Amino acid sequence: MRARAVAWLAQRDHSEAELRAKLQRAQQQERQQQQQLDEDGAARRADPALDVDPAQAIDDVFSWLRSRGYLDDRRFVASRIAARQSQRGLAKIRHELGRHGLSLADDDAALLRGSEFERALALWQRRFGVAATEPREAARQARFLAGRGFGGDTVRRVLRQAGSGDALAGEAPAHDGPEASRTGPGAGTDLPED
Repeated sequence: MRARAVAWLAQRDHSEAELRAKLQRAQQQERQQQQQLDEDGAARRADPALDVDPAQAIDDVFSWLRSRGYLDDRRFVASRIAARQSQRGLAKIRHELGRHGLSLADDDAALLRGSEFERALALWQRRFGVAATEPREAARQARFLAGRGFGGDTVRRVLRQAGSGDALAGEAPAHDGPEASRTGPGAGTDLPED
């Protein structure tokens, strides 16, 4: 079981709850395979791991992993934040950590909350880049951001800024009229030329 746990942790960090569930499933599969072999009349393998209390065996693996620094829930939380913050809002990150039986530290939550608008705006720019011209499209953009865990106030701010043309920093807003092709002084304005 140790080798299996280390192999999973080598692929990526796991929370204790996630790794425990994986080990329990693996342990149960091993027991079922052994029972099938026993029922088929095959000789029983001499595997001492199958004779140990399953819960105690997993607890022993966790003690061994922690003592060597292989399993660390704080490191798992940090890796989840780093992996998710550019694509997810605070609510979604909290929810994901909650599924792993973990919570977000207050200082991490404050940092994420402080950058929520900028992260949502960057995600909106990557995904859409163009302000919605119809209510249906605006609703679709809002659902996208809300579904990624960004709060209602943040979503409204992003869409409001996108609609004002400020979302694409450094780029001039697009014009659809005949002035769009004009260049020089007064281009893109409604002022008549002299």
